[in-house]
Amino acid sequence: MRMPRGGRLFLATCLGSLVVLVLYFQNIGKPELSVASSNRPEKSRRSPLQTLYSGDQQLQLLADQKSLQGRRELLEQACLSHTKKRRVLSPEDLKHLIVDDKHSLIYCYVPKVACTNWKRILMVLNGDGRYSEPLAIPANEAHVAGNLRTLSEFSVPEINRRLRSYLKFIFVREPFERLVSAYRNKFTRSYNTAFHKRYGTKIIRRHRADPDPEALEKGNDVSFQEFVQYLVDPRTQREEPFNEHWERVHSLCQPCLIHYDVVGKYETLEPDARAVLSLAGVEDIVQFPTPGKSTRTDGDMAARFFKHISPFYHKRLFNLYRMDFLLFNYSTPEYLRT
Repeated sequence: MRMPRGGRLFLATCLGSLVVLVLYFQNIGKPELSVASSNRPEKSRRSPLQTLYSGDQQLQLLADQKSLQGRRELLEQACLSHTKKRRVLSPEDLKHLIVDDKHSLIYCYVPKVACTNWKRILMVLNGDGRYSEPLAIPANEAHVAGNLRTLSEFSVPEINRRLRSYLKFIFVREPFERLVSAYRNKFTRSYNTAFHKRYGTKIIRRHRADPDPEALEKGNDVSFQEFVQYLVDPRTQREEPFNEHWERVHSLCQPCLIHYDVVGKYETLEPDARAVLSLAGVEDIVQFPTPGKSTRTDGDMAARFFKHISPFYHKRLFNLYRMDFLLFNYSTPEYLRT
C-alpha cells in the first residue's frame, strides 16, 4: 500500500474491508481546524476545537476547570515515558468512541465513569427533538447498540477527518474505585443475573474451594476476593478479553494513540462536564445530570473492600492497572499493601 502524502497517517487493509490507521505524536496539540469535506455543510459557528484553542477560552478553562490543559499535557508526557512502541489502531479499538456529527464531538465512553449520563446527553443532542431531558431516557435504552454511532462504523477517510477536526473527550476515574464500583454493580445486585451466569459461575468454579451446587448454578454470591483472583489469573485474559466494566481505560480508549483534547475526571465530574458542554456550544440546550452521592463508591469504600485482600493480590492487581494510574496521574492508594 502506498503511503499518503505528508507521512502523518499510514493506512493498511486487513481482511478485505477492515482497515487500520496509525497516528503520529507529532500532531499532538496541533489540531487541524479547517479540514474540508465536500459532503458536509458549512457551519457558521465556531467549532469546539476552535473554541478550545482560543486564548481567552483556554485561560478560563485553566482557571475554572482544574487545569484541563495541564491534565492533557500530563497524559501526553506519560504516554511518551511509558509507551515503548507505536502500533496501528484497528476498528475494534474505535468501538467505544461515540460520534456526534451535529456538534463535532467524539466521546470515548468508559463504563462506571458516568457513561450512562453521557450517552443520555448525546442522545438528547442527536435526537431531533425526541428527547429533551437526559434523565427521561431509561438507563437500559441509553446502552442499546445502534442508538448512537461509533467511530468504527465509518470509512478510513471519514475516521481521519473526524479525528483531526472534532473535539475528542474522555472521562476517567481512580482505577480501584472504578473496579470496586463495577464489582458492586455487577456482582452484588440481584437483577444482574446475566453477569452472575456468565462470570459469577466461572469465578466460583475456579476460585472457590468446594462450592455448593446452588452457587455453581446461580453465581450470585461472588466475593470481592474471588473477583480479584479472577482478574489477576493469567487464564482469564487468555480465554477472552476483559469485560468493558473492568477493562483498563487505556485499552478501551487508546489515549496514547488518540489525542484527546479534554480529559475529564469523575472526581471533578460536574465542572468538567460543564466545560465540555460549553466547548460544544450546547450548554443552553442540555445540562449534565447531577449524580446521586448516597451510594457512590469513593476512596473510603474502596479501602474497606481492599482491607481483607492480601498484599500478594494488592501487588498483582496494581500491576494490572498500573498504566491507568500512570497515564491519568492517580496516586497509589494509601491502603494498598505492596
